Amino acid sequence: MRTFIALELSEEVQEELARIQGNLKYAGADIKWAKPDNIHLTLKFLGEVEENKLGQIKNILDRIASDNKPFELKLFKLGGFPSLDQPRVLWVGTDNGCVEAETIARSIEEGLEKIGFPKEDRPFRVHLTLGRLKSGKNKVQLRQKLLSLEVQPKSCAIRHITLFQSTLTPSGPIYKPLHISKLG
Repeated sequence: MRTFIALELSEEVQEELARIQGNLKYAGADIKWAKPDNIHLTLKFLGEVEENKLGQIKNILDRIASDNKPFELKLFKLGGFPSLDQPRVLWVGTDNGCVEAETIARSIEEGLEKIGFPKEDRPFRVHLTLGRLKSGKNKVQLRQKLLSLEVQPKSCAIRHITLFQSTLTPSGPIYKPLHISKLG
């Protein structure tokens, strides 16, 4: 089964992300948008996982969660990977909560490596993916929108780590929580 580990966001934060997406859509760029209620902070994408590994993963997440306290995550700015000038992925970054999210992600990386999951080749970056560019259509208009759009500093309490199952469908992925590990 296809899985990933993430931090879930509040409805208020998801509404702000939807507002940002709505404003960016006016640029007319060719973007595959994430559904706002599906946006989360991915800590680790696991890919296909055998069901017999799920118990070990859950135990690791429970241990990490108990070692970390709940925290606030606050929206901060718009960004793009690899850069805002040549974005392939549009995202919103955070200021509050970055250190805590990075600490949890690093612990997950280390814990899962011990049970055979490959280590990520690129560094973990705290971000919430808004969408992926499919082409360079209306790139100039998109850049202007990105530079002029303000992100409202909405915040949410992060109280747990969630292991999700991801099922790909023609209308987009469907995420189902498999396990929730409460922080603190």
